[in-house]
Order: sequence, then structure tokens, then C-alpha cells
Amino acid sequence: MNNFIEQAVSILKERLPELPTVGIVLGSGLGGLADKIESPVYVPYGELPGFVTSTAPGHAGRFVAGRLAGKPVLCMQGRLHFYEGHSMQDIAFPIRVMKALGVQTLILTNAAGGVNTSFSIGDLMVLEDHINFMGANPLTGPNDDSIGPRFCDMTFAYTPALRELAFSVAEKQGVKLQKGVYLGYMGPNYETPAEIRAFRTLGADAVGMSTVPEVIAASHCGLNVLAISLITNMAAGIEKKKLSGDEVIEIANQRAQVLQTLVSGIIEAL
Repeated sequence: MNNFIEQAVSILKERLPELPTVGIVLGSGLGGLADKIESPVYVPYGELPGFVTSTAPGHAGRFVAGRLAGKPVLCMQGRLHFYEGHSMQDIAFPIRVMKALGVQTLILTNAAGGVNTSFSIGDLMVLEDHINFMGANPLTGPNDDSIGPRFCDMTFAYTPALRELAFSVAEKQGVKLQKGVYLGYMGPNYETPAEIRAFRTLGADAVGMSTVPEVIAASHCGLNVLAISLITNMAAGIEKKKLSGDEVIEIANQRAQVLQTLVSGIIEAL
């Protein structure tokens, strides 16, 4: 693994205008933030050793590097999902490359279903914690001690200071933020109403098919993490209607500007 990380980092150092300090992972329908990056440099995942290509709808499958809100950033415009058939190690790999490249702070966004019935479609939720219901973990298998410890503590996986910063910036922007627990579900099918009721009992406020593996990998290698969910639909059974991937993208497009402004403000305040 280290060999591929070193190769990918070497190529990125040659192609990027400067080394990034902030990494960003963009979820379904939220790739537009990459368009705000100044003097962008594009690097498709397929051009880097050790990377696999994203196949999810609405995911461009490339790095975009440049400056955002005055900071050098490296943005994943499209992420990898377990349901695509990628291994957990494949999903963790870009996070480890970012860390090796010099990234200190990782900001993740995702589209999620609202499990908490007090939430509304279009809400933004700062992740305080997660529940891994994907049935797999990116740290399974031999551990590379040069990347992180064999047994990784997850108590502060979602960095408290970054959560506080997000709420401070949101207040200045007049943006209402929810907070809660995200449950990672394997997918690709949406959850059943019975599963959603069970997840609510377990303490989940939102559910989605990403983010958890990346946060585990980020915690393992020592990155500071902030994650924000855009609630694009209420989860199965709450509104007594079928769920649609098109609806997820539509709501994401409608609320994307609010999330983009919030993330830009957070990066500026780092």
C-alpha cells in the first residue's frame, strides 16, 4: 500500500500548483463546490496509481486542486462507495494519499436520508458521531504502522473544535444547522421502513451510503475531520412514498449553494 501512496503523492506533487492543507470530499449532487476553486488543476483518479474510478451518478471521479477561500485545497469531486463493488481499502486510499500529501483537515459532505422526524428536507446536519452498519471496515487486515495504529480510537473522530467552528460560521451566515448521528448503510438499495425504525431506536438521525469508511481512515491516519450531511429526503416509511435517486440529486442541486457557502466560510475561518 505504501508504495502506491508514494507513487500517487509523487505524481500529485508534480501536477499541483501547491501542496494542499485542506481536503474536501463531495457527495451526490454536491460536486459544484469544485467549480468555486480558483485556478483549478484536474487530476482524474484513473491517472493515479492505486486509485479506482467512481461509477456513482453525479460523481465526476477526479481531484480538483487550487485555492478556495484563500486556502490551498484538494477536492475529491466524486467519492467511492462500497456498493459500487470497491473494497474498503480502495475507499480509504484517497484519504491516506491526502494525508501523505500534507492535508491536515478533511471536510466531507454527503446526501443523506432524514431518520430524525424533527428534521426537514433541505436541512444541513453536522455529524457528531456515526454508527457503522456497512458490515465492513477499512482497517481490516494487516496494519501499516507508518499510517496509523493497529487499534484506532474513535472517541473524537469528528473533531469537536471543527464542529464548533461550523456552528459559529453558520450563525454568521444565518444558516440553521442540525447536529446528529449518521448511520452508514451498505446500499445500494434504500433502507426498509422497518430498518429505519430500528436505526432510530439505535440513535441515528440520518442514514446514508458513504462517509463512514472515509472517517475511519481519516481518524486512523490522524486527520482532523468535519462532516456535513444534506438531508435530501426523509428516510423510508416516514412520508409514505417511494424514494428516488433523482429526488436526491434534485434537492442537492437546490440546496447546494447554501452548503457551498458554508463550507467556504469554514475553510476561510480555519
